[in-house]
This record gives sequence, structure tokens and C-alpha cells, in this order.
Amino acid sequence: MSPDDFGFGTQIRKSPFFESTIKWGAKDFSVYNHMYIPRDFGSPEKNFWNLIETAVLCDVAVERQVQITGKDASKFIQLLTPRNLSNMAVGQCKYILITNSDGGIINDPILLRLEENKYWISLADSDVLLWAQGVAVNTNFNVKICEPDVSPLQLQGPRSQDILAKLIGEDIRDLKYYWLRKVNLQGIELIISRTGWSSELGYEIYLQDNSRGNELWEMIMSAGNCFGLKPGHTSTIRRIEGGMLSYHADMDINTNPFELGLDRLVDLNGPYNFIGKTALEHIKQSGVTRKQVGLIIDGEPLLRPNTKFWPVSIDEKKIGKVTSAVYSPRLEKNLALAMVETKYDDIGRTFKVEIQGQLRDAQTTKKPFYDPDKKLTKS
Repeated sequence: MSPDDFGFGTQIRKSPFFESTIKWGAKDFSVYNHMYIPRDFGSPEKNFWNLIETAVLCDVAVERQVQITGKDASKFIQLLTPRNLSNMAVGQCKYILITNSDGGIINDPILLRLEENKYWISLADSDVLLWAQGVAVNTNFNVKICEPDVSPLQLQGPRSQDILAKLIGEDIRDLKYYWLRKVNLQGIELIISRTGWSSELGYEIYLQDNSRGNELWEMIMSAGNCFGLKPGHTSTIRRIEGGMLSYHADMDINTNPFELGLDRLVDLNGPYNFIGKTALEHIKQSGVTRKQVGLIIDGEPLLRPNTKFWPVSIDEKKIGKVTSAVYSPRLEKNLALAMVETKYDDIGRTFKVEIQGQLRDAQTTKKPFYDPDKKLTKS
């Protein structure tokens, strides 16, 4: 299969790893952050087992970076997020929320602090570059905001550390969870962070020269060959097992942090202001009317993840929706994340979920569904 076999257009960008993903078996793509992302390297279940048993290499160049530099960079970043960043050190990463004036979530990126006055916002699927530039226009902060030449790969799975140690040296084993390191690999400048969207031990490898994308891909695959490394894609099965959220599915601009149980990412008592603080103070005081819950859906294994929101009801009254659902071959259960009215969010509650016109029983349960203490990612 060649690039000519796909119906690509010029208005959607291709990643620096594009040709390599096709060479290594990518069969289908979707669009994320105005860029093509490979979504199919064969069986999703096989991709899941590859991830949890050995390792997978994923093209996630769609995680575009918004770079904030300048003497007021730290103050500006704090304006964008309700998370308290006062103790964030150079070399550290943090999961943050970016909120609008109503307290709605615009994005849930990873923030990387590369230097004293240099940050990258590693994005989920929304236009934060335009948002940040628009916010900056209306402030007096001395900052420069741009999208740099940066394209990440994800190397995820229990053998990912061994692969990187072989590729760049044993000291990578000392890199702590949610920290980053600058690396020069045979003349290729990289940032490597111990982060990833897999709920497994893993790393993100940020390429800073898009002309060397295919070269870097091949180097990693070669180093990982003896460890069972496979090309792959982000696993819906594993991310739902781990309770990881997907923007536009489990949250959007009309969702606030308290509905998702992400109170820890909102500091209303800090001495600083941030966009949405007044709204979130009001929401906190008034309480939310809906909450995200974990569900186990009864019946036969789901054949594929949901492609639409499934209605959730109790006593024939609609009280919410399933936002993400998948069958876990490891747990042998249908797992789902759902948003329901708060008076029905208690553990053990039984609902009906409508799937393609058919009703199935479902019960609320604790989430994450697997490894709730994140022992795998922190190991």
C-alpha cells in the first residue's frame, strides 16, 4: 500500500512519520488537530495485547504544541489554567485543563516546562493556538506564542524503557514520571518525557526537525525489534480501562472540571486569577447537576467502540449518556464512561443503555477499571 492508495487532501497536514506508518502497515487514518493520524494497524485487540505485553510505537504528531516564551510566560500560562503551577519546576510536566470564562473545558493538554521562560502545551483536539493568541492580545503580558516544529511519537508498554535504554543510554531509566529530558540522538534533537496516553509505562519522544521523521521512526523500530516492538496506535481499550478521557467524547467546551471529578486540577484559593475562576467558584458553591461515572454494560462483547452517544435511562427516563465504551478482552467486560444526573451517580446503580435500538443493563462501578493506583505508569 502506498500514500496514493488513500484519499488525502492538501488541506490536512501529514506528519513527519507519515510514510513510515504506511510502510509499517497503517491501513486507515482519521483527522485530529487538522492532521492525519493512523488509526488502524490491523486488529485493535492485537494492538492492545502488543501494548500491554511488549511495546508499541505510535505516530501522535497530531498532538500539536503551542509554545509560550517570554519573561511573562509563567504568568500567562497560569492565566489559562485553573491548576496551581507555582511549584512547577523546569523539566517537569503537568496535566492541566484550559478553561473558558464559563468554566468550560477548552482542552486537557500536558504542559511541559522546558526552560525558565519556555513552555509547550501538548494538545488534545482543539484550537488552543488561536485561543492563546487571542487571550494574549487582550493582556499586557510579554509573551510570544507560536506553533514550533515539534512532532511527538509515543513509545508505550512494559518494554518501552528497555528500548529507550538501548537507543539512548541506560540513564533514561532515571527519568521520573511526568518529567522530561533533552536528548541528542545521532544529531537529532529530541525532548523525551515520561508521559503518554496509554495508562502503561511509556514515553513521548518530541522530534524538533520534521525532515528527520522517517529516520527517527526506523531507528526506534530497529532498537525495539529484539524487545517485540510493534507499530501501533493509541488503544481505546487501554485508555478506557485506565479511565483516561478523550476530548470531544468524554468532555467538551460545555463540560466543567467538577463534572469529571477533576477537582484536584482546580485551585480556587490561590492568589492568582485565571480565566473561568468566577464561573468555577459559582459552580463549586452551587454544585453540579451531572457527574461522570464508570459503567459495566451486560451482554455480549461490544464489537467495536461506540461511534455515537448512547442514551442512559432509569425507569424509562433518560438521565444521561454513554460517552466512551469498549469491550476489554483482559477483563472480559464491556466498559464505559458515562455522564449521568448526580442523583443517580452512586456505585452499584443499575441503568438501561440503548445500543442500536436495543436495551442492555448496566451498573455503575469505580473507575479506573484497571490499575487504579497507576502502578504501571509510575513503575
